[in-house]
Amino acid sequence: MPRKHRFHYPYRTLPGPLLLRYEALAVDTESALHRHPWGQLAFVESGSMAFLVEGRPFFAPPGYAVWIPPRMDHSSHNRREVHCRLINIAERYTPLLPAAPGIVRLHPLFIAGVEDLFARGVEIPDTPADRRLARVLIDKLLATPMLARFVPQSEDRLLAPILDALQHRPGDNTTLAQWAQRVHTTERTLSRRCRDELGMSFSQWRQRLRFQQSIPLLEQGRSVQQVAADMGYASASAFIAMFNELSGSTPLKFRQGAGR
Repeated sequence: MPRKHRFHYPYRTLPGPLLLRYEALAVDTESALHRHPWGQLAFVESGSMAFLVEGRPFFAPPGYAVWIPPRMDHSSHNRREVHCRLINIAERYTPLLPAAPGIVRLHPLFIAGVEDLFARGVEIPDTPADRRLARVLIDKLLATPMLARFVPQSEDRLLAPILDALQHRPGDNTTLAQWAQRVHTTERTLSRRCRDELGMSFSQWRQRLRFQQSIPLLEQGRSVQQVAADMGYASASAFIAMFNELSGSTPLKFRQGAGR
């Protein structure tokens, strides 16, 4: 039975440009459905979290955050213990940010600024220097591309059956040319549709899928070698390189953090 958690805010409107919150959530914790008048950026320091925003699922892997616009119903769930950070952004700044929820890869400068505020125990930046830092963080967020989903989907008649098959078998190493033969088209056509429909190449999409699907396996305590094989990698080192490229962390460090 999941533990229930309620995020409590003693404000009707934020008293500053940002409100920073740190939450340590126990294994199998589910937050109640809630909303607030400000925007929120939620990301994990260790572990991973799944979100529902207006009924749509979002996944926050390491190194990424979920953007939740103002006044949108949302909840979260984590299988393992997680340490998450919530960056609440005042209403006067949110019109500059996307009106739809999404996933954003956090810029190192943004992370460094947030870490500085948390390290000093700043919940509300209220000194002139901290308010300037808060504005810099918001500007950096504005300049960072946002994705509708970490692993995009498509209803395209040629792509949809391929993406669905790989969702069920992420370790399948069938090439794009081989998929093209199976769906009776050309590799060039599939490549173009990947760019148009997914916003990335086929290999990039499959890499993201494998990264996402490897996380619950690592959280379950499976070895890096086992997960690498399940995800279709010929060696653990190739899997580790992919994981580090997407998250800025190795699978071993992630698993150690998820279990702490």
